[in-house]
Amino acid sequence: MIVPSECNAANKGDIAKAVLMPGDPLRAKFVAENYLEDPICFNTVRNMLGYTGSYKGKKLSVMGSGMGIPSMGLYAFELYNFFDVDTIIRIGSAGGIGDDIKLRDVVIAIGASTNSNYAAQYRFPGTLSATASWHLLRKAVEIAERNGVRAMAGQVFTADQFYNANTDAGKQYKDMGMLAVEMETAGLYLTAMAAKKSALSILTISDHIFTGEGLSAAERQDGFRDMMEIALETARESLG
Repeated sequence: MIVPSECNAANKGDIAKAVLMPGDPLRAKFVAENYLEDPICFNTVRNMLGYTGSYKGKKLSVMGSGMGIPSMGLYAFELYNFFDVDTIIRIGSAGGIGDDIKLRDVVIAIGASTNSNYAAQYRFPGTLSATASWHLLRKAVEIAERNGVRAMAGQVFTADQFYNANTDAGKQYKDMGMLAVEMETAGLYLTAMAAKKSALSILTISDHIFTGEGLSAAERQDGFRDMMEIALETARESLG
């Protein structure tokens, strides 16, 4: 088992009970510098930046997860089990699949199907469904509506590969009702379920698999603000 000192330089108490997790550590830095008051960097190990500050009077943290289920699973496991974190909210980009999904739309993941073998470690006697925590899901939907943000709640697909040699995969995901494809949500949800903690994934559509449309780097930074603000409010309200 990897000990915390190998991946996270924080001490207990340095990290808030609720953590926002973008895949990109530089996005964690952006959130800290633009939304948190008096942010303090608690981790630079492997350049996986993590910060703790306050948001509207509540202590919150933000930390990168890296790409893919193995990386998300590692950091989420440590946060839940070594640093007493209760809630993790993923904030990331995703590729749109559904016909009604548009660039910049926010997708709130009710559950995540996956082609990963991550769940095999739990030896569950059946098919284990990776699902969000209801109280967070409900809050996020309410906040999106309150903020006037176009958001859809539904199923996403967490892929183990970014470039898929199976050219039919996207259509098959679409046929089963997936709204978007990304690479971390199932790992977060399963890790939270095993730790008996809370998790939610809020995603912004940065490109569309079937239309070929995509946001530029600058457009992504501005377009992700709705997602970030929904996540920040959801995390804050979850703390009571």
